[in-house]
Amino acid sequence: MSALGIANETKQPSLGEEIVARINTLAAISETPEHLARIFLTEEHRKAADLILAWMREAGMSAHLDAIGNVCGRYEGDRPGLPCLMLGSHYDTVRDAGKWDGPLGVITAIACVADLNRRSKRLPFAIEVVGFADEEGVRFASTLLGSRAVAGTFDQSVLNTRDRTGTSMRDALIQFGLDPDHVRKAARARGELLGYVELHIEQGPVLEEKGLPVGVVTAIAGATRLAAEISGVAGHAGTVPMALRRDALTGAAECIVAIEQFCGDDQAGLLGTVGYVSAMPGATNVIPGKVSFTMDIRSQSDAHRSRAVADILQRIEAIAKRRELTLQVDVTHENRSVPCAGWLTSQIADAVAAEGFAVFELPSGAGHDGMAMADIADIGMIFVRCRGGISHNPAEHVELADAEIGARVLLRVIESFKPGNAANS
Repeated sequence: MSALGIANETKQPSLGEEIVARINTLAAISETPEHLARIFLTEEHRKAADLILAWMREAGMSAHLDAIGNVCGRYEGDRPGLPCLMLGSHYDTVRDAGKWDGPLGVITAIACVADLNRRSKRLPFAIEVVGFADEEGVRFASTLLGSRAVAGTFDQSVLNTRDRTGTSMRDALIQFGLDPDHVRKAARARGELLGYVELHIEQGPVLEEKGLPVGVVTAIAGATRLAAEISGVAGHAGTVPMALRRDALTGAAECIVAIEQFCGDDQAGLLGTVGYVSAMPGATNVIPGKVSFTMDIRSQSDAHRSRAVADILQRIEAIAKRRELTLQVDVTHENRSVPCAGWLTSQIADAVAAEGFAVFELPSGAGHDGMAMADIADIGMIFVRCRGGISHNPAEHVELADAEIGARVLLRVIESFKPGNAANS
């Protein structure tokens, strides 16, 4: 009998109904009621952690808060101490966030374990669910802190980083009730994990355009972020002839258009974004003398991204030279692309097909905790359609029916799961 049939017989809400209700409950825990913000190691973050821990225990898991603030639940297999299939996502948010990014994966995983527990079903492996404490990197400008701690790649120097109020991460951990000298204790060994699977909203419009509720992720794209500064000569808007100007803003504008055109012409899925521009001195009647802007370049292929960055730099350097402007560019962030393991991807695809949906594969342009977890386990990802492809925005939304389908796919992956060696034999 299906999980839904059992749920109806026992008057339990459907998986989708349970997930949506908890998404709404968790979203009420926020820095302000007007704008959802649940930032790493804040009071709201702790309230959310305690709530998720309670849900994990209610689902039949043992649960605890680890040394970095991750919420960790474990559902034993048919005998204690077995290696685990780990499921997870994050429970922190950006500021003025949507309520689905991150929590959907955590809450769906808990709902799946609760379904198994209601049926008293144990598997030949353990299941662990992790709600990672910091994926977004809002407070200390360093992403994937929770998953890096679990993967054993946490950079201890980040403990000295300070937030905008001057509070160090070290002090914030102490205020949260954790010991910063014990962060290493959150690390897990590769042999403890059989694989890592993350369910997440797509954060893009592709599934909606295809008319599909779920997709199979093939890879998480790598990203290079750069900070550019173009300097010219500030001058009076009414006295400097157009031909004699060294306008930093028009030079930056030409560079930005060149980036868009270069990435738009690329046939391999290259993505380029200029997300921040600042012009100085910023007066209506003054020719801008200095402009700062950022570049975010992403691709599934690290080699392709590296070549693209070099080509883009060559183009904007030529623009600056022709306009007699000076250009300074610094790399501020570099993340490698992470492929999803073929053996896990095929099991996810089988689960999607078994639920009666077309299998559609797509890459993730956004970063996820799986990027860090790939250092200690093979990873797989399931995308769930989100309305309009909108994310990091209060309008972020997943339909109840899609939350249900995502849960059914994940539950089928869990119940049919075969570890890598068995899957490839």
